[in-house]
Parts: sequence; structure tokens; C-alpha cells
Amino acid sequence: MKLLLTSNGVSNNSINNALLDLLGKPIAECNALFIPTAIYPHPNGANMAWQAICGKTKSRFCQLGWKSLGVLELTALPSIKKEIWIQDIQAADALLVWGGNVLYLSYWMQQSGLADLLPSLLHKIVYMGMSAGSMVVSTTIGETYSTYPGGSMNALTSENIVFSTPQGEISKFFFTAQGAGLVDFALIPHFENENFPDTSRANAEKWAAKLPIPVYAIDDQTAIKVVDNTIEVISEGRWKLFNF
Repeated sequence: MKLLLTSNGVSNNSINNALLDLLGKPIAECNALFIPTAIYPHPNGANMAWQAICGKTKSRFCQLGWKSLGVLELTALPSIKKEIWIQDIQAADALLVWGGNVLYLSYWMQQSGLADLLPSLLHKIVYMGMSAGSMVVSTTIGETYSTYPGGSMNALTSENIVFSTPQGEISKFFFTAQGAGLVDFALIPHFENENFPDTSRANAEKWAAKLPIPVYAIDDQTAIKVVDNTIEVISEGRWKLFNF
């Protein structure tokens, strides 16, 4: 199993080198499949998916110089013969799973059948996630929302949690859900990012305390590299392991 779990893509040389190590060859010789599914529940999600595919985002992900780049849309897979789309995955060197709504992504990983297949595929394919795409590989996912997200999701529990922000305390919906089950730790991306007040150090600790497994909070200059049962933190920034 080869995973590179990032908060914001390949944001520095250390993460780039970790990706090259996992691939075992130059990126220019590698075929990648991009999964944009998680972004669609967000406002302007379709446009953001297009920007990511075309390499027009600030996050270096699709625009790394892949030999080829295909798009694998999870919501379409249940209507396609499995033997067809499995061939596309088997021909890939890397599976790129983008950010967005992790509950929606988890739901469609289960519904599409990809979650069941991943353990048998990742002996040769590198899984690289960004934000929600990284969070979804856990056995248990935790995520916060200002309003009830609705739509298709596989939430297990829901409760309110009070977070501190520069504007004062706010109450948020906190959901847990079943993930793909590839790792027995959870992730909080965008750690201590002012654009994500839920991920301040104090709020991340509250978040992590709600989950039954260890939790890595990683900033946008950090990634978690997993090879089989070996976990390595790759960082030029800040991160923290919450292990209650």
C-alpha cells in the first residue's frame, strides 16, 4: 500500500520528493487518474473541478507533468460495467483524489465499489489525496459543517460542537462517517490556517477528541506518507498528532 496524504497538494520539495519515491520513476513517465467527485457539493463546484483538471488551481496536483491524465468520476461508475473502469485504474500509476465534501466522497467511494477495490490495487498504484481526498482513507472520518450538508452521505453520528473563532464562539454540526478503511488514523487538513477557523490548535483538539482513533492535524506544507504499515510525516510546516 502506497499513500501520500496531503492537505494542499504538492506544495513543497519535500512532498514532491516523497511522491517521486512512491512512484519509483519520474512523474513524466506516469499515468494518473483524477477523481474530482468531492468538490461537486460546494458552490461553483463544477467550475472548480474544471479548474483542477486543467491545472488552473494554486495547488499543484493535476499539473505536475503527468504522462497522461484521465478523469474517474465516481458517481458515474455504478452505471458502467465494472470490468471497463477497473481497466483504467489498473493502467494508472497514480490515483489523484481531490478535496471538497468528505462525507459525499466517502458515500460515493462506497456506492461505486472503489473502496472495496482499493486494498487490492494499492500494491502498485500510488494514492495521492488532497484535503477531503486524504481524509477519506481513514476507518473513521470526522468533519464539521456550519449548516446541515444534506445530500448523499454515509454519516454514522451527528452532534453539535462549539468552536472558538476570532468573532467569538460558534456552534457547528460535527459528523462522523465510515471511510475507506485504508489507515487506522484520521486527518484534519489545513491545520492552523486562518481561512479554516475550525482547524486552529484549540479547535483541532476538540475535533480530534471526538474520534476513536489517533488524529494527525497537518498544515498545507505537510503530508503523511504511508507505505504498508509504516507512517512518515513529511513536513516543511506544522503538524500535530492527537492520540488521546
